[in-house]
Amino acid sequence: MLGGIPVADHLDRSEALSAQRAGELGSVHSWELVTAVDGPGTRMTTFLAGCPLRCLYCHNPDTMSANRGVPVLADDLLARIRRYRGVFAATTGGITLSGGEVLQQPAFAARILRGAKELGIHTAIDTSGFLGRNATDELLADVDLVLLDVKSGDEDTYRRVTGRDLAPTLEFGRRLADLGIETWIRFVLVPGLTDDPANVAAVADYAAELSCVTRVEILPFHQMGRDKWSEIGLEYALPDTQAPSAEAVEEARDIFRARGLVTY
Repeated sequence: MLGGIPVADHLDRSEALSAQRAGELGSVHSWELVTAVDGPGTRMTTFLAGCPLRCLYCHNPDTMSANRGVPVLADDLLARIRRYRGVFAATTGGITLSGGEVLQQPAFAARILRGAKELGIHTAIDTSGFLGRNATDELLADVDLVLLDVKSGDEDTYRRVTGRDLAPTLEFGRRLADLGIETWIRFVLVPGLTDDPANVAAVADYAAELSCVTRVEILPFHQMGRDKWSEIGLEYALPDTQAPSAEAVEEARDIFRARGLVTY
């Protein structure tokens, strides 16, 4: 069991691959009920396993590999979601699919999102947007809110942070704007890495371009995930990096506010 959700470990390899292709089976790392994060109200946030990015400050490095998840049937996850309909209704909450990277398992995500919408539940996905092309218009039609993690506004910094290119994220955000899907931008402020005012301004300029952005969250870097790196045998690149000061965080927020953005 995964927090009360059955683990589908009874399928043979052929059955599992077929179910994955159909979106009936996904690799899930964990889930939790949270309030005031990952979207409005009380959320059931489900962390899918597997991510193409290798962010230096990732606080969930144990979700980078799909092999670190367990097989879960979409119907079993939806049964758990159904149990919290009353909580979601009372708090104007819902579900958030996170990771890892949710769009690395688009068929599974689409099935969960469709099932949640049929239950009348608010839906959100937390994504870097790097795999945005995996999201069909049909999948996005079942998404009420996107939490778009923009790691940097500068191409070189983005590659240093993630090991990948920035362009797919920017492209995905513009597509969300074209589709009119509400978006919250998330940006992690890391001293010595992403906190250069020019880099912050580039993210702010991009966010201001998108008509769908209703909120920007400046997330201060922290060391809470540091021990996980060594536990899974990975080298952590930022052991000496300190959290940004409250003043630095506020200065970053001011850059976004100067562009008319609602910032937290």
